[in-house]
Amino acid sequence: MIETINSPSDLKKLKLKDLSNLANEIRQLIIETVSKNGGHLASSLGAVELTLALHYVFNTPKDKIVWDVGHQTYAHKIITGRRDQFKTLRTYGGISGFPKITESEYDTFNVGHASTAISAALGMTTAKDLLNTKEKIIAVIGDGALTSGITFEALNNSGELDKDLIVVLNDNKMSISKSLGAISTYLTKRLTGPTYNTLRKEIEKAIKGFPVLNEPALKLAKKIEESFKFFSPGLLFEEFGFKYFGPVDGENIEDLVTIFENVKNLRGPIFVHILTKKGKGYKYAEENPSKFHGIGPFDISTGQILEKSATQSYSSVFGESVINIMQDNPKVVAISAAMLIGTGLEKAKNIFPDRVFDVGIAEQHAVTFAGGLAISGMKPIVAIYSTFLQRSYDQIIHDIALQKLNVVFAIDRAGIVGDDGETHQGIFDVSYLNLVPNMIITAPKDATELDALLKFAINGNFGPFAIRYPRGESVNFGDEFIDTIEFGKWQVLNASDANDICIIAYGNCIKYAMQALEELKSNGINPHIINARFIKPFDTKMFSDILNTFNNIIIMEENTYIGSLGQTLIYHAYLNSNGKYPKIKHIALPDAFIEQGDSEFLRHKYFLSKDNLIETIYNLLKK
Repeated sequence: MIETINSPSDLKKLKLKDLSNLANEIRQLIIETVSKNGGHLASSLGAVELTLALHYVFNTPKDKIVWDVGHQTYAHKIITGRRDQFKTLRTYGGISGFPKITESEYDTFNVGHASTAISAALGMTTAKDLLNTKEKIIAVIGDGALTSGITFEALNNSGELDKDLIVVLNDNKMSISKSLGAISTYLTKRLTGPTYNTLRKEIEKAIKGFPVLNEPALKLAKKIEESFKFFSPGLLFEEFGFKYFGPVDGENIEDLVTIFENVKNLRGPIFVHILTKKGKGYKYAEENPSKFHGIGPFDISTGQILEKSATQSYSSVFGESVINIMQDNPKVVAISAAMLIGTGLEKAKNIFPDRVFDVGIAEQHAVTFAGGLAISGMKPIVAIYSTFLQRSYDQIIHDIALQKLNVVFAIDRAGIVGDDGETHQGIFDVSYLNLVPNMIITAPKDATELDALLKFAINGNFGPFAIRYPRGESVNFGDEFIDTIEFGKWQVLNASDANDICIIAYGNCIKYAMQALEELKSNGINPHIINARFIKPFDTKMFSDILNTFNNIIIMEENTYIGSLGQTLIYHAYLNSNGKYPKIKHIALPDAFIEQGDSEFLRHKYFLSKDNLIETIYNLLKK
C-alpha cells in the first residue's frame, strides 16, 4: 500500500479503515531506515497515526502543518513525496532529519530547536487574515515544549489575538486507563461536533439575553462551569483562551480523523490533546524510548547499537568528572536543559538527586537559575549543547557576565556534529561568547584536560567560564602532554622552529594537528604546535613570541571564522606588526550554515582534516 502514496492526495483515496495498515507499513520503513542511518526513532514511531490523520483531513500543502522540533516528522516526509528519498535520511545530500522549507512545499517552517511551532503558526494565521486567504494553520507540539517559555508566550498571545489556530499537543508521557480513554474520546467527539458547538453558542446568547438571569445568576453559572473544568487537563489552555478537546487516543486513527474533521471549521484558538506512545510498533523503542529518541545505527532484531565504541565520549568524561568534583565540593551543582542523558549527567543525578537539576527545555531559565545559585555561594555547572546555549544569550550577558558570577558553562557538541545538520552544528559558540565582557572561553585538547579545566574553573573565582568540547569519542595524548593549567596560558605540544611553521589550534583540531605531525615528521617536516586552550583571554605573550619567531602561522579551528580566535589573533598581529607581518593561514568554517553529513566528511570538505592540514603545510613550504 505504501508504494501507492506519493502525496496526501493519494492518502485521501484510501478508506479510513485502510489507514491503520498503512501506518504499520510506514513504521516498518522508518525502523529499517533509522537502523541503518541513525535518527530520531521513538518520537516518529509514536506520531504515525497523528500524521496520517492530519494529512487525511486537512488540505495540505495549502493548509499548513507547523511541526515543533521535527523529531516526529518521518511519517510526514514519507507521505509527502519523499518515500523513495527516505533511505538518504540524514546523509550528505540526502533529506534532512527535520522539516526544511527548501526540501518540500509541505515543510512550512525550518525547525530543529524546540518550542517554536505555536509562535510561527500564530504568525502564519495572522498573515493569512491580513492577506485575506483561507488556509488552515495547525501547530503540532510535543509535551516537552510545554516546559519552554516561548510556548507559553505564544499561547498567551494566541488567546489575546483570538485567531483561527489549531494547536495539537502530541503527548507521549501521560498514561491513561482504557476506560477513561474511551469515555474521554466519546465525550470529546461530541464536544467537538459542529451541532454541539452551534447549539452552545445559541444557548449562551439566549441565556445572556434572558431577563430572569441577572448578573449574580450568570456568575453562579460561570462558577459551576469552572468547577467542571477543574477536573480536566484542559483548564490551563482554556484560561489561555483556547477551546480544549481531549485527551484523545492517538493510536486510534478513526477517532483522530473524527476529531480533526470536527475542529477544523471551529472559530478561534483550538487546542487538541492527543495521547501517543513513544516508540510504538517497535518493542525495544517502546521499552526504552529515551535510548531510541536519538540513536545511531542498530540491529533491528536485538535493538543493540552497532559499532559501539569502547572509548568514552567527551560527554561521559564530563559526567564522571562532575561526579568526582561534586563528591569533593558540596557547593557544586549541575544543571541540564532536558539533556541529562545527552550531556552525561544522568549518573550524577542518581548519585546527587538534590544537586543535579533538569529544568526542561528552558535554556534561558537554566542560565538565570544558575545565576541565582552562584550569587548565593553555590558553584553551578550548566551543561548545554552548543547549538542550544545560543537560546539563552541574553541571560548569559545580562544575568551572568554583567555580574561576573561564577558559573561554569559546559558546552557539549561544540564544532561539527554531523548528521543533524544546520540546526545542530555547534559552530557559533566561540563567536557569540567572544563578544561578552568577563566571559572566559576554553577548549580542552583531550579528556584529561577536560577534567583539569573543569576543576580549574570550579576552584577559581573567574566569573563566567566556558569549556567547549566536541561530540563523539574522546582522545588522550598521554602523560607527556599533561601540564599545570595557568589562567590564560597556552601549551606548547611540539617545540620546533626547524621549518618555520607554527600551528595554533584548540579542542578537536589538536587531534588532527597531532595526527598530521606524525606523517610530517616522517618527511622531515617538524612544525611547532600550540594548544590554544584559552581562547579568551588568549596568551598574548606566547602569541607575540610566535609572531617574532615564525614567518608561517596556521590557525585551525572548528568555528565560523567571524568572531573566531583566528580573527582576534590576526587583528592583534596587525596592530602589533612593527613592520614585520608573517603569513597567517586561517582555517575555519565559512560564514554559512553547515549541512548534514558524516562529521569526518564535512571536516575534510571544509579543510579541517589531517590531510587538509598536511596539504596546507606542503603548499606553504613550496612558496
